[in-house]
Amino acid sequence: MPETTPETHVIDFRAAEQLLASRDPRGAIKLLDSVIAAHPESRAARLLRARAYFASAQLRAAEREFQHIVDHEPDNAFAHFALARTFQRSGRPDQALRHFRLAAALDPKPEYLEAARFDS
Repeated sequence: MPETTPETHVIDFRAAEQLLASRDPRGAIKLLDSVIAAHPESRAARLLRARAYFASAQLRAAEREFQHIVDHEPDNAFAHFALARTFQRSGRPDQALRHFRLAAALDPKPEYLEAARFDS
């Protein structure tokens, strides 16, 4: 088996981005598993894997990853928004609304504000 290096992990990360963009989330997850095993602190790799889990409808795994990011980066508006979408897709609207509102409070992007439903 070839030796893995930090450069290998960067290549795998970039390839995983391309796979996800090409609608192959499961392929992206396979590449990211080894990157995260080598660099468990990498929020970028975890966020990408969370997005891939979400895209492949592995909602429990997506929730776990997004929650990990929110726990370590409570000011990450995108992670809150993505976690909210995961809760929404899982049929948990109350938990979703909480994170939609956190995302909107952290970053008042129109899509975050709309999802937060502050006016209702």
